[in-house]
Amino acid sequence: MKVLVSIVLAAIFVATFVFLYQKSQPEEVRYATATPQLRHIQHTTLATGKIEPRDEVQIKPQISGIIAELYKEAGQQVRAGEVIAKVKVIPEMQQLNSAESRLRLARLSHDQTRTEHQRTEELFNQQIVSREEYEKSMLQMRQATEELATAEDNLQIIREGISLSNAQASSTLIRSTITGLILDVPVKVGNSVILSNTFNDGTTIATVADMSDIIFKGNIDETEVGRISDGMAVEITLGAIPDLALDATLEYIAPKGVELNGANQFEIRAALDVPDSVTIRAGYSANAKIILREAPDALTIPEELIEFENDSAFVYVQTSAEGEQQFRRQHIETGITDGLDIQITRGLRITDILRAKPINQ
Repeated sequence: MKVLVSIVLAAIFVATFVFLYQKSQPEEVRYATATPQLRHIQHTTLATGKIEPRDEVQIKPQISGIIAELYKEAGQQVRAGEVIAKVKVIPEMQQLNSAESRLRLARLSHDQTRTEHQRTEELFNQQIVSREEYEKSMLQMRQATEELATAEDNLQIIREGISLSNAQASSTLIRSTITGLILDVPVKVGNSVILSNTFNDGTTIATVADMSDIIFKGNIDETEVGRISDGMAVEITLGAIPDLALDATLEYIAPKGVELNGANQFEIRAALDVPDSVTIRAGYSANAKIILREAPDALTIPEELIEFENDSAFVYVQTSAEGEQQFRRQHIETGITDGLDIQITRGLRITDILRAKPINQ
């Protein structure tokens, strides 16, 4: 029994020693692997903004008053010169009294001049006065008639905003200045409106825009503005139509930046190429992807495989085909990156196998 117990204790001791020795040995780390790929890679920057018509005009009245009639509403097409609304003039009492007084004086002057002219005409027929005096009297009569007509027109304009002698040019009829789509009519019948002058902007009767020519208007950060230039290709995506991508061409970069949300931003504009089958509405939020550089058929790898040290880049290339994994540190040169993958310009072949993340840790 003593011998048996000794053998059992010895076996337990040996087994424990072997177990502890094996546990103390480092476990072999196994890595996932990846291979370079040929793909078209692009280095892009993103600008946020919205869709706007290139030509958008606010129609304002040339006279103050009250909206009497509205002939158009938002969403309708309108031609240049077409009437959108009619304004009823509310005359100012002081101006009205002055115009009525001028009209009364003009009538008195006209009646007096007419009487004197008739008298002069009779004397001229009797050859008592000269032709020169007769012609002078006739001129005075014509001037008095013109002054009376002018006073009547002024009173009519103050009362109703329209002249009897030139009704087609009435300022009470609000006309569109361009051909396009009415985007907004912010007034209603009965609203008071004022004309635009040096003291105020005036009341907007309607906003009209040419929706056949629309642009992207947005902002780009100062860190990227130095890399873009007029004529660059732009891809526009819309928040309202996420599956649609529109081609555009960069046409304007602001020469001066403005501070927005603590960052210096520069305004950019791009002309859109919109198919006839697509309806775009003004004010859509949009993103513009600008291609800064691109490389077709570039040798690329995931950027996470690279180890950066100072200004150099390295990857680990597998050297053993079977058994224990072995890798060598390989210096590489990089090119364009899209944020996920990066172009390798030197130091790798497409057949190389690269070390990726550990798979047993």
